[in-house]
Amino acid sequence: MKLKKISDITLKASCAALLALALILTFTVSDYYIFNRIGWFNKADSFNFFFVLSQWIKKAGLLLLPLAVFLNKKSCADIVKYVLPPFVIISFAAFGKFFDITSVNESSTPADLVYANINEFMPKAANMALFFISNILYLVICAFLFVRDGYKVNAKSFIWLPFAFVACAPLNIFENFFDINKISATSFLRFKNFTLWHFLALIILAGFTIGSYYFLRNKDKKTQDGFLIAAAITLLIQYHSKDSMVMGDGYNVYHTVFACIPLFICNIGVYIASISVILKKRVLYAISFFIHAVGALTVFIYFGKDEMSNYGIFCSYSILYFCLTHCLLFALSVLPTALGHYKFKFKDCLIPLGYYFGVIIVASISSALVSSASMDFTYNGYTLQDGEWLLPNYAFTQINPLPFDLPMVKLTIWKYDLNILYILGLYAAYVGLFFAFTGAYYAFLAIRKKVLERKAPQVAIRAMSDEAESEAAATEESEKHDETV
Repeated sequence: MKLKKISDITLKASCAALLALALILTFTVSDYYIFNRIGWFNKADSFNFFFVLSQWIKKAGLLLLPLAVFLNKKSCADIVKYVLPPFVIISFAAFGKFFDITSVNESSTPADLVYANINEFMPKAANMALFFISNILYLVICAFLFVRDGYKVNAKSFIWLPFAFVACAPLNIFENFFDINKISATSFLRFKNFTLWHFLALIILAGFTIGSYYFLRNKDKKTQDGFLIAAAITLLIQYHSKDSMVMGDGYNVYHTVFACIPLFICNIGVYIASISVILKKRVLYAISFFIHAVGALTVFIYFGKDEMSNYGIFCSYSILYFCLTHCLLFALSVLPTALGHYKFKFKDCLIPLGYYFGVIIVASISSALVSSASMDFTYNGYTLQDGEWLLPNYAFTQINPLPFDLPMVKLTIWKYDLNILYILGLYAAYVGLFFAFTGAYYAFLAIRKKVLERKAPQVAIRAMSDEAESEAAATEESEKHDETV
C-alpha cells in the first residue's frame, strides 16, 4: 500500500514537472516555428515530417496526461501509454537543426536584431536540456501509468485520440499551403471586420457554445466537469502557442516576448476561466461570467480599427488562434452558469468590478513602463528609434480601438504619456457592457421562466390524458382477459 502511494505521488509530481517544462519551452522560437515549415527532410527551410508529427503528438499528450494522471481518466491513460512512447523516441532522434532556429535572416533590420536578441533569451544549452528532460518525463509518466493501470486497454479508449490530436493542432499548420505575403491585402480571403469570415466566426462562437450546452446538459456532473476541464487544458495549450509564435513569425501586430505578458483582458481571462472549472471557486466563476464572457464577446463583434491589426486570411495562425481561444474562453465563462454549476447573483458583481479596475491600473502602468524601457533597447551598437518602440497596448490602454479620438488628459509614467481620460472612459464603457450582459442574462431567465410556466399546465394536461388513456387501455385489456377466462 505504501509503495502504491509513493508511485502515485511520483506520477503526479512527474506530470506537474512536465507541464511546467512544456510551459517554459513555449518561450523558445523553435517550439511552434517548425509547424508551418514541414518537409520530408531537414532542409534549410523545412523540418522533417516525422519529427514535426512527434512534436504534435506530444502536444496532444499535454492534454491527455493531466486527465489521465489527475482525473484518473482511464481512456486517456490507455491512449498515452501506448501512443506517446514511440513518438517521444522519434523526437529524441530526429531533432536535426531544431535547437538552432532563429528569426534572424538576411533581410532583418537593426531593430529586428535588437528584438531578436531579446526574444532568443534562452541559451541553446538550456533549450536542449529542458527538451530532453521533458522527453524523459513523458516516458517516466507512461511507465508509471502501466504500473498503476496495468497493460490491458479498452479499444474504445482510442476513439478519443483524433479529438485530442485535433484539439491540440498547431494552428499555423495551414501556412504550409500558402504564402501570406503573396495574397493581396484586398483579397476576399482576408479576415476583416464585418466580412463573410467575420460573420462566420460569430456563427461558430454561438454554435459552439450552444452546441456544447446541449451536448452536456443531460450528462452527469462528473462527465460535465471532465469535458469542461479538457476544454480548459486545450485553451491553455493553444493560448501558450502564441509565446513561440510572437518570437518567431509574429502574432497579429506583435513580435516580441513582451506581448506574452498576460495583461490583455482576455489573456487574464484564459487563466481565470480555466482555473474556475478546475478549482470550482465561486469568485472565479463570478469574474469569468461577469467580466470575461463580455470581454471575449466584445472583441469578437468588433476587432478594432484596421491599423490595429495585421489581418491574415481566414486560415492563417493569427485568425485561427484568435477565434479558437475566444470561442473556448466565452464557452468556459458561461457554461458553468448555464449548466447549473454556479448561479450568478447580482451581489457577485462587486468583486469583479474591483478586479477589473485593478487590471486596468496594472495594464496601464505596465504598458507605459514597457514602452519607456523600449526607448533604450540596444544591440550591437544600435538603439531603437522613434517608431520602433514597443506599444504593448495591454487591455487596450494605449490605442483607442474606436473610430474616433478623445481629448488628451496626459499622465506621464517614466517616459510615456497615457491619456487618463481615455483609460477612465474605457473602464466605464466596459462596466456598462458588463451590466448590459448581466441584464440580458436576467431577461433571458425571466422569459424562460414564463415560457416554462405556460408549458407546465399543457404538459400536466397531456400527462393526465396519457395516464387516463393508459388506464382505459389497461381496463379494456383486463375485461378481454376476463371474457376469455
